[in-house]
Amino acid sequence: MNDWATPKRGSGNYDLLIDLAGQRTRAGLEEALRAAVRDGRLAPGTRLPSSRVLSHDLGLARNTVADAYGQLVAEGWLTARQGSGTTVAARPAVPPRRPPAPPAPPAQVLPRTGTRDVVPHDIRLPYVLWPGSPDLSSFPRAAWLQAARRALTAAPNEAFGYTDPRGRPELRTALAGYLARVRGVRTDPDHLVVCSGYTQAVGLLARVLRGRGARAVAVESVGLPDIPTVLRSAGLDPVALPVDADGARVADLDAGVPAVLLTPAHQFPLGVRLSPERRTAVVAWARSTGGLVVEDDYDGEFRYDRQPVAALQALAPDHVVYAGTASKSLAPGLRLAWIAVPPQLLDAVVREKRLADHQSPALDQLTLAEFIRSGSYDRHVRRMRVRYRTRRDRVVEVLAARAPGARVSGIAAGLHAVVELPAGAPPLDTVIARAHRLGLAVPGLSDFGSTPGRPPALVVGYGTPPDHAFATALDLLCDALGTRA
Repeated sequence: MNDWATPKRGSGNYDLLIDLAGQRTRAGLEEALRAAVRDGRLAPGTRLPSSRVLSHDLGLARNTVADAYGQLVAEGWLTARQGSGTTVAARPAVPPRRPPAPPAPPAQVLPRTGTRDVVPHDIRLPYVLWPGSPDLSSFPRAAWLQAARRALTAAPNEAFGYTDPRGRPELRTALAGYLARVRGVRTDPDHLVVCSGYTQAVGLLARVLRGRGARAVAVESVGLPDIPTVLRSAGLDPVALPVDADGARVADLDAGVPAVLLTPAHQFPLGVRLSPERRTAVVAWARSTGGLVVEDDYDGEFRYDRQPVAALQALAPDHVVYAGTASKSLAPGLRLAWIAVPPQLLDAVVREKRLADHQSPALDQLTLAEFIRSGSYDRHVRRMRVRYRTRRDRVVEVLAARAPGARVSGIAAGLHAVVELPAGAPPLDTVIARAHRLGLAVPGLSDFGSTPGRPPALVVGYGTPPDHAFATALDLLCDALGTRA
C-alpha cells in the first residue's frame, strides 16, 4: 500500500508518494526512499518534506523520519543544509569508458613505484575498490551519537584529565568481555592497552623489542606496506616469511628471530588462513625459543562460510600479543585499536605508549565502551557481516558471468578478495592503468609485497564503495579486465 505525503502549511510543504510496503519503521522508510532515488522517481535536487511534515503525513514518529534522513545523508543518497532542507543528492557520473584523448601515464594517476608505498588516501578517483577499509557511509552515526551522549553524561571528572596510558578502564573492561566472548581471547582489563591504530601498536612493540636487544622481526612476505617501515624506524630489520595456501610458512622461522607478526585468521591480502598444523607449530616455536607472536586479528568478526576460528592468542597467552581494531568494524577515522599484552611485556609497552602520546582520546574510548556495553556494537557487526557477505557473493557472481577465467581466491571472509587475472588478460599494469582511466582505483597484489610463482592478481576491496556506487564499480572492474556488462 502506498502512503501519500500531502502538503502542509509551513516550510517543507512537498507532496511525496512513499511505498512503505507495510514496513512502517525507520528501516522501511529508508529502503523506500533509497528505492525511489535508485529508480529515478526522486531525481537529483528534489527537495523532500521536512521531518515534521513527513512524520505527520505518514503517521510515523518525527525522530523516526529524522533518523532515516540522517542515515541516508550519511550514505550519500540525500544532502542536508541548514536553512535549505533535505534534497536528493547528485549521483556520481560514470566516467567515460573511452576517453577522447590519450590517457596520462599510470604514474601520473596513481604512483606505483614498487616500494609498496601506495596508500588509499592518495586516491582521487570517483570509484574505489581498495582493500582494508569498510563502507564509511555505513558508520552508525545515530547509534554512535546516542552512545556518546550516554558516555559523556556518565563520565567521571577525572576522565577529562591525564589518565592511565593503557586507556580508560571502562573500555578495557568492555573489550576484555567482548574479546573473550567473540574471539576467545584470554586476557583481563589490566593487560589491555588501547592504541591509536594498529600501526602505533606495532611501533610500541618494536621499540620494546629493540630495547631488549632484538635486531630483526619476521613478517609475512606480503602484507601491509607500512609495517616494514615502522619496524625499520625502530631499528629492526624485517625478515620476510613466505606465505602459501596454508598461511605463513612458520617452519622457516629462524631461531635467532625473537618475534613474528602474523595475520592468522585471514592473511592480508592473500585471504588464506593459517592452517591448524601451523598454528600449533608457531605456538611450539614461541614456547621453545621464548619468542613472541604478534597476532593481527584485523577483521576476525567477518567470516562468512563458517564460524570463525578462535584467536591464536588463546593457545598461548604468555607468548602472543593479540591486536584488534575498530578500523574495519566501524571506521579507521576513530583511530582506536587494542593489544592484549603478556605480563612480562606490559610495563615496557605502557612506558612506550606514555612516551608516544600519553593516551588515546578519552571521549572516543568512553563512547566505544558504551557502544559495546549497550549491544550496539554487536548489532552493527552482525548487520555489516550480512552486507559484506552479500557484496562478496556479488563479486564472485559478476566475475563468473562477465570475466570467465578470473578466479576469486581466499576464504569467504573480510572486506577484500584476491582476483587472479584470467588467461589471456592484459598484463597486470595494463589492467590497473585501464581501471584508472575509467575512474576506478584498485591495486595489484604486487603492491603489497613479493609473491613469486603466483599468477597476476588484483586485490578487490568490496567493502569500500557506498551502496549506490558498488554496482558501477563492479562494471568498471569488468571493463578493466576486458569484459563488458
